[in-house]
Amino acid sequence: MDRTWMNLSRGSNEYRNGVQTFLDIAFHNSSQENLILCPCKKCGNIYWHYREVVYEHLIVDGFIRGYKKWIFHGECTPSGASSTINSSYPYSGYRQYVREDDMEGMLRDAFNMRSEGFQSCPPNYVASDDYNIGGNTFMEMGRSVPDEQPNEEATKFYKLLGEMNEELYEGSKFSTMSFCVRLFHIKCLGGWSGNSLTMLLELLREMFPFAKIPQSCKDMKKVIKDLGLGYNKIHSCPNDCMLYWGDRRNQQSCHVCGKSRWMNADAEDVNEDEYEPQSRRKPSKILRYFSLIQRLQRLFMSSKTADFMTWHHDQRTDDGLLRHPADSLAWKSFNNKFPSFASDPRSVRLGLASDGFNPFKIMSTSYSTWPVVLVPYNLPPWLCMKQSSLILSMIIPGEKGPGNDIDIYLQPLINELKQLWAGVETYDVIRKENFYLRAALMWTINDFPAYANLSGWSTR
Repeated sequence: MDRTWMNLSRGSNEYRNGVQTFLDIAFHNSSQENLILCPCKKCGNIYWHYREVVYEHLIVDGFIRGYKKWIFHGECTPSGASSTINSSYPYSGYRQYVREDDMEGMLRDAFNMRSEGFQSCPPNYVASDDYNIGGNTFMEMGRSVPDEQPNEEATKFYKLLGEMNEELYEGSKFSTMSFCVRLFHIKCLGGWSGNSLTMLLELLREMFPFAKIPQSCKDMKKVIKDLGLGYNKIHSCPNDCMLYWGDRRNQQSCHVCGKSRWMNADAEDVNEDEYEPQSRRKPSKILRYFSLIQRLQRLFMSSKTADFMTWHHDQRTDDGLLRHPADSLAWKSFNNKFPSFASDPRSVRLGLASDGFNPFKIMSTSYSTWPVVLVPYNLPPWLCMKQSSLILSMIIPGEKGPGNDIDIYLQPLINELKQLWAGVETYDVIRKENFYLRAALMWTINDFPAYANLSGWSTR
């Protein structure tokens, strides 16, 4: 059988068709419960996955080097090799750690844990070199003691990995981690309140008392908080004069209007740590800020999205028709003005949208909260405007809109945009290299009143 397609570009039709042929053969000859060993460079014929996951791995990472004879996928093997392979891969004892949702892949992308020597196996399995083709197999022994303690990021990774491998209940295809992630995702998309999620969790705990279900929304957040991408609370002046941020983070009153930082300024403060939130004082106003740099880095660190971030350069059809912002004169003019920025197709072009809305949906109540949303235009047109692709940058609290003082609240975002213009070191999972990620704010999207606030120009 001709296998020259294995050496072709992974983006070519010949390679993709060859992968489909390989999967047809592998699942016909060697599948167990709709799973096969994945022969990609990361999995190395160690991890069992479903067809769609194996296909994705082979397109993104390619086959392990030298795997021309598909001995792990039903092709004829030398005498005695079959029994060696089967004994080297304890399917029944290891398959429980492989899940359809590919949570392990998400964790590896999030924490940049891609070392070929790293194994996410049970603690009673360690690497062996027996019949090693493209990766290690496992042999059982007592225990293994690490030479050094893992650093903070590695500790979080191993903790999450343990929760990922902990079944929600015996025989469940969900782990505690995947259950929390999936349910919290539904909460966000559905606009549920924290209290409504807590009530649902209480009902589920009554229905399934044997399952390891968190007691409340707060407990669920504790499970997934180490995944990162949280937000920072920044106190602000109630008159929108300043943020208690940076060099002024410890001030107790506004340096412009003199207004106190606290609603109950006379309350006793029992927290002596200046870097911890005050335990009894309630801030007058809180800006919730979501770090932009971390979110852009995740787009390149995740194998699900990294390839799309260069779509505007690698796959866009440039025939003079306007289908994507990259076809516009503004985009091309920016490239000509800043050629060093445009030389790397991974440089991110952003749009900013902001407007006020009433979160209480009560028309008789006057309340205006302003979210600031960023749009990554590197993505293809069918993705860049999807809700899942929009990046929430901050939530400016009400009761009234910030008006012309919106620039006070934009300070943390502008600070990060300056860092991104200079470049921030980031890992590219597709090219398997570190690079300096750059980003630029191309334009804003808003109505005329908000345009006046953002630009400082009169629109009347």
